[in-house]
Amino acid sequence: MSCPVAQQCGGCPHRSKDIEAYREYKISKVTKALSSLPQPLPWSKPIFIADGTRRRTSMAFKYHKGTLSLGFNPKAKHEIVDVFSCQLLTPLINSVLPMVRKMILDLCSCPYTTKKGKKQISQRIVTGDVWISEVSGGLDIVLEYDAPLTLEHRMIMFEHITAEPSVIRLSHRHNSSVRSEPIIEKTPPTVSIGEFNVSIPAGTFMQPSKEGECALTDIVASYIGQTYSNIADLFCGVGTFSYVISKLTTGKILAIDSSEELLRGFRVSVNQNQINNIEIQSRNLFKYPLDSADLKNVDIVVFDPPRAGAAAQCKLLASMPPDRRPSKIIAISCNPNTFVNDAQQLISGGYILKDIRLVDQFVYSEHSELVALFTNQ
Repeated sequence: MSCPVAQQCGGCPHRSKDIEAYREYKISKVTKALSSLPQPLPWSKPIFIADGTRRRTSMAFKYHKGTLSLGFNPKAKHEIVDVFSCQLLTPLINSVLPMVRKMILDLCSCPYTTKKGKKQISQRIVTGDVWISEVSGGLDIVLEYDAPLTLEHRMIMFEHITAEPSVIRLSHRHNSSVRSEPIIEKTPPTVSIGEFNVSIPAGTFMQPSKEGECALTDIVASYIGQTYSNIADLFCGVGTFSYVISKLTTGKILAIDSSEELLRGFRVSVNQNQINNIEIQSRNLFKYPLDSADLKNVDIVVFDPPRAGAAAQCKLLASMPPDRRPSKIIAISCNPNTFVNDAQQLISGGYILKDIRLVDQFVYSEHSELVALFTNQ
């Protein structure tokens, strides 16, 4: 399906391709990226996620001379491509964009005062971002702009959000490095992962689509199978894989991430769901990867790092004695290039790449997700 701003926006540069040509291109691109691996690639059938399923988005806004632009930044550029709907997004997110646009315009049109020395200066909100996520029961919105939350601005938010039944929480933060302040919460937002209802912090990272998340967790579950093993879930985030794994093993799950905010919500949900075999730890795995002492009695490692990959952790795993290291490693990667580096480390240490699957979550884009199984024999 064509998009009027596809070429300017850059979010889905291959939208103009026929669906079969697009899928062949994606497979070819990933295969080429992995061609340097020192063993044949044991591909399983790729999974392609449908268009219109992205359940989270970040949009930039700019207010200038009474006019609001709301949309996406082209790659490596600062201008905003004005977007009124996006074919990548779920229908529910698209349905709320007119309200979001009007709310931000009203906020930007409402001046606030700040002090400069002894003078009171009138200012306006001129730039920022809005994060929208589809969760169970509705939408979770975070407004991000660096300005005071005045009573007038709170009233504008309240007016728009109370009139929009699909939005269940609205929060504000000054920038992405600080915690969000809930402004209106009709009901605590949750997502369904496996058999569990999971509480999530405002603006939290989730897999781009529910369909993609289910594909990834199903593949990981099939690689693990029913087991008595202890399992490590590294770069665990909100616990997407830990929840599913908790039903597969009678052993313990060691879930580790460096984000205190994500782990805070993870701990709350683990307690609410009375899951007794997940232990959550905070640790920077880039600086302090787990060694043989940390992984003692752990038989399976699952890791899903950011785009930078898990080089330090893979190096340590590959250096462990064969009789004392995990028997399975399951790697999830959103960057085939860094996946190659991680895989080469593991293979050079004696692990065997047993299976690999492409999960195309990032529809019509250059990005691809991979899931791979390595075994110790």
